[in-house]
Amino acid sequence: MEDTEGQGGLILVADDEPNIVELVSMYLARHGYRVATAQDGDEALRKARELKPSLLVLDVMMPGPDGLQLCRALSKPGGAPIILLTARSSDIDKIAGLRMGADDYVTKPFNPEELVARVEAVLRRGRPNGRKAAAGTMRIGRLEIDPRAHEARIDGAPIALTPRAFDLLVTLARFQGTALDREQLLDLVWGTSFYSMRTVDVHVARLREKLRGSGAQIETVWGSGYRLSGTPEGEGGP
Repeated sequence: MEDTEGQGGLILVADDEPNIVELVSMYLARHGYRVATAQDGDEALRKARELKPSLLVLDVMMPGPDGLQLCRALSKPGGAPIILLTARSSDIDKIAGLRMGADDYVTKPFNPEELVARVEAVLRRGRPNGRKAAAGTMRIGRLEIDPRAHEARIDGAPIALTPRAFDLLVTLARFQGTALDREQLLDLVWGTSFYSMRTVDVHVARLREKLRGSGAQIETVWGSGYRLSGTPEGEGGP
């Protein structure tokens, strides 16, 4: 099979539960993607190397090489991004997956529309408007985010951000194109939901000012939360 242009790229879905494979495949197909499937790690590894999919959706607990082992084997600069499906909800397991090379994770049970949204967001980060400029670095418009150096830059010039503001920016960038509500942001950035929802609003307002003119905007999605989006490079924000 050959990959197709644009949104219709090939997605490899690997899970040992046939009902999950069928459900995910159906929703991806509805959104215009082509789908290849695998029911164990060996088949997934073989198809990933043969078909060269645009993105892989891997179950952590499938037999053969599991999702984490496949991440280690398949994750490489310029390689297809990986989303893990996991029944493990602990932060330790999620962090392990990300460190193995996964780009995102979805915890079972999940809403298939959310999974499709995450697929779209991860693929967007690999395109010119939101590509990784280097290993671990994200670019959105004229904004460049380097989590390893703990630095954000606009046209190469560093932006003065507090540690919390930087963590908020990184979180929004990793979920680019997907709206995160205040409670999710509190959990992901602050590590707890005990803070006031107003805390998120204040930090978002300050971060918006810092990003002005960068081509990256934090949008308010009514009823859903906040979403980071970008304009093509060379086009400034409002």
